[in-house]
Order: sequence, then structure tokens, then C-alpha cells
Amino acid sequence: MQIQIKRGEELETFEITKTNATLLHALYEIKNNIDNTLTFSSNCRSGVCGTCAVRVNGREELACAYKVQENDLVEPLNYHEVQRDLKVNKEKARETLKASTAWLKASQEVAISQKNVHATEKQTDCILCDACYSACPVLAVNPDFMGPFALTRVYRYTSDARESDIATTIANVQSNGIWDCTLCGECTAVCPQGIDPKMDINMLRGTAAQLGYMDPNYQTMSFGGDFGGF
Repeated sequence: MQIQIKRGEELETFEITKTNATLLHALYEIKNNIDNTLTFSSNCRSGVCGTCAVRVNGREELACAYKVQENDLVEPLNYHEVQRDLKVNKEKARETLKASTAWLKASQEVAISQKNVHATEKQTDCILCDACYSACPVLAVNPDFMGPFALTRVYRYTSDARESDIATTIANVQSNGIWDCTLCGECTAVCPQGIDPKMDINMLRGTAAQLGYMDPNYQTMSFGGDFGGF
């Protein structure tokens, strides 16, 4: 079985012997038996840490979970500094968490019900694999966009019953945040944890509207001509 790996500006083809194997196993076979300079990231090998995320045939996947197929094209994640081969620097993406201020700001003591826990249980499962960030088309035109996983974390904390200052967090995601998202759903499609950042961002827009904010693009939209004052 052959797979291609993007290494810098070149595509290199490797022959692997394992069938029905994960991509991560294939990468280790190449490194151990063919080319020990091949560089990639891995850690838990069980879909928990998100370290091994790459792009396969144009779609973000966890290498430890994806079953390798004939002629797969493996590339590093989008919008990240490529350090070597498939290994990327995730520091810039992590900075979005600081920009979004996604944490408890004014914690209050409240009784937490099972309903409260369930409201943010799925968002808490984020493993910071950066798959959604790499899949987001907005970052291709606006590199300052906070991105899906940061905004999902914002939703997680603004929905937390212990947070008494939602307004400050919502104010901090107005610029390069919730209104910049196109709601295309690419982030949702690639999340290995089944999180729906698109819906989380939509919910944040609803909360923002309740606090008096509106889509800044609304004023520039054309609705089909002059209605003559009607």
C-alpha cells in the first residue's frame, strides 16, 4: 500500500506493509523502517490528547484513529507554522483562548444541577486537537479570527451557572469573533469529539443580541433595491 506525505513543498511516496492499520501505525512503520527523519506528533495513541491531528485527503483527522487507505495524501494542519514534515507549532492557535477570555471571570456560588452540567458537557470534551481551526475557511482570509474551539470554550463558560459576568466575555468576542464566522459547519464536520462549534457560535450570537449587539455586517447588506420608504 502506498501513501503520500507532504514534506515541505514536496510530496513523498512511501510503501507500507500494514493493512487495516491506523495512519499513526503507518507513520511509525515509515519512521522505524524506511526513513527515520520523518517527523510527526503523537502522544496518547488513543484519541484522547489530539496531538496527532493531520490532514488526510483534505480533511482533518486524528492519525491514531484514521484507518489508512491506498494513495492517501497526508499533510500538516492548515494555518499553523510547519516545524518539519507533519509537525506543527500550535502556539498561535492557543493564543485565541487568551483573546477570547474563555474562563470564569466573576464566579458566584450556586447550586449546580444535572441540567447545568449537561448544558456544557459536550463542549468540555474538547481536546484542543486544532482540527476545527485547520478546517475553518475564515482563517484563510482573516488570520486574526478567534476560530471555532476558542468560541466553543466561550460558549461553555458563558453557559456556566457560576459565571455572573457574561457581558464582559460577550463583549470580548465581538471583534474577530462570533460575527466573523460564516456558519459553514466545516468545524463541526471534523470534530473528533462530536462537538458542534457552529451551533455554539450561533448560540453566542443569540446571547449577544440579548445584550444589545448586532451583526456589524448587517448595515452593509443589500436587500434588493430601493423600497421607496416603505
